[in-house]
Amino acid sequence: MAATRLPGTPRLLRALNDRAALDLLLARGPLTRAQLGELTGLSKVTASQLVERLEERGLVRRVGEQAGGRGPNAQLYAVTPTSAHVIGVDVGPDCVVAACADITGTVTGRVELSTKDTDDPVGVVHRAVIQAAADADTDITSVRRVVLGTPGLVDPESGEISFAWDLPRWHRGLLADLRRDLSTPVVFGNDVNLAAVAEQTTGAATGVSDFALVWIGRGVGLASVINGRLHQGATGAAGEIGYLPVAGAEVPHNAARGRGVKGAFQTLAGAEAVKAIGREHGFRGAEAADVIRAAVAAGEPGEPVLDELARRLALGVAAVCLVLDPPLVVLAGEVGRAAGPSLAERVEREVAAITLVSPKVVVTGVSAEPVLHGALHTALDAVRNDVFGSTTD
Repeated sequence: MAATRLPGTPRLLRALNDRAALDLLLARGPLTRAQLGELTGLSKVTASQLVERLEERGLVRRVGEQAGGRGPNAQLYAVTPTSAHVIGVDVGPDCVVAACADITGTVTGRVELSTKDTDDPVGVVHRAVIQAAADADTDITSVRRVVLGTPGLVDPESGEISFAWDLPRWHRGLLADLRRDLSTPVVFGNDVNLAAVAEQTTGAATGVSDFALVWIGRGVGLASVINGRLHQGATGAAGEIGYLPVAGAEVPHNAARGRGVKGAFQTLAGAEAVKAIGREHGFRGAEAADVIRAAVAAGEPGEPVLDELARRLALGVAAVCLVLDPPLVVLAGEVGRAAGPSLAERVEREVAAITLVSPKVVVTGVSAEPVLHGALHTALDAVRNDVFGSTTD
């Protein structure tokens, strides 16, 4: 009986080899053809054909030579940075920050715009995106995806914002308006979820497949990563722990609607609560993070502030950990970053004291703009799959 031929198999193998080579060039480039062959396990002939194919598609380019022994120097190849661009946007109640990155992940343009004097979300995002692309010396037509990080609920099915506490003018239908305006794929992402993406990519959770990130800033929020994937829930509300009912805080009956009412855990551990704890011990600041920085810098006199905040945070962290049982909890947000290991260690002890689980609690490893970096990483993952996945077309 004749063997059955599988049509398209050589093409599939070429695509897999091309993607492996491109990933290697991103992670370890520039590389020679021989080095690519050695790292991918391909023969010299196959590796040369691969490089020629990618060079013809404009995905790789020659960037120099590597001196060797006898014979001519070997050509070095790298991914062509301008083969595609992405833009990440961090949307807050007072300003919008947009950054443009090429396909290698290098940020080449950045802009920050105030939103205080505008009630036109499409207009402000349009200006931020166009200006970020211009600052990167590229055109919007080369931008293959825009990912916007926003507070509030993002519907996993439609991708729409269903509710954003700090952005009352952001509403259903805005996603379609932005896509029409920019003529490019636009995606919303919950800000805390995007911060977890940044943490998993370059921060304290690198290489960790299960962890929880607790955001402590203006509000409190949660992102949970299970088996390497973000868990958003049926409606995108997974992680809205500001509305978690906790002992010691009033639970408003209309908190489920989320409009005009702060949740119980938010009143216990959010920014206003942090300021109040600080005042009780003689520490003040314009922002909650300022209060915490002052308490940390004060040493022993500031320890009661950290102790009280840790006790309050542990109520929410313990509830999360008893459900998910993650090995790692990352404290992020302005307050979490300002408090540093002093708060993380206290929360770890408090959680272990009141529950059956003892997760490691650490401070964020992302030094600045985690939402923006998470948006860029999310956009790059999608665009690389799109651009690198079509090398054999």
